[in-house]
Amino acid sequence: MPVQVILLNGVSSAGKTSLAAAIQRRMPQPWLTMGVDTMIVGMPPQYNATHDGLLFYADGRVVVGPKFAALEAAWRIGLGAMARSGLRLVLDEVLFDGPESQRQWNAALAGLEVLWVGVKCDLAVLEAREKARGDRVIGMAAKTAGLRARWDRLRPGGRYFAGEHGRVCGGNRRALLPSPLRGGAGGGGLPAE
Repeated sequence: MPVQVILLNGVSSAGKTSLAAAIQRRMPQPWLTMGVDTMIVGMPPQYNATHDGLLFYADGRVVVGPKFAALEAAWRIGLGAMARSGLRLVLDEVLFDGPESQRQWNAALAGLEVLWVGVKCDLAVLEAREKARGDRVIGMAAKTAGLRARWDRLRPGGRYFAGEHGRVCGGNRRALLPSPLRGGAGGGGLPAE
């Protein structure tokens, strides 16, 4: 069965969005990119900056409240249904709860062929990107970088690729791609339909 979902997991500013765009350009079929940022933009404004919703602290901590968690659970199920309908998805995610988030994604994507991609980046690069972006809470990269140790222990099942994307120059888009997507020696690209 060909891959139907590519799930990119990494901390804020690790390069997931750039990687998703590179994947979209590489693939001969259309792939739709969605992720936690898409959901945050679309959620009701009263869920931003509240203990019930999603709260970003000045020191970079992120707290997920019960109303955000409920929306996110429905979001995951909806994305699974989209993939089952035939859409190919690149998911740009941050698994804040580590193994619990992984369990929830596995349940939502059950029966689908998923390629999990761990997107890693040096802390110094993360912090520089965070400052340059201007739309992130300064310190979030350092706080969420601690999640990497938990993610390194994740065992999503199926195919998994973890790579360092923090040293890749903006112009080298092919180098951003996980080896299963690059094609050529050892890569081969995703299975064709």
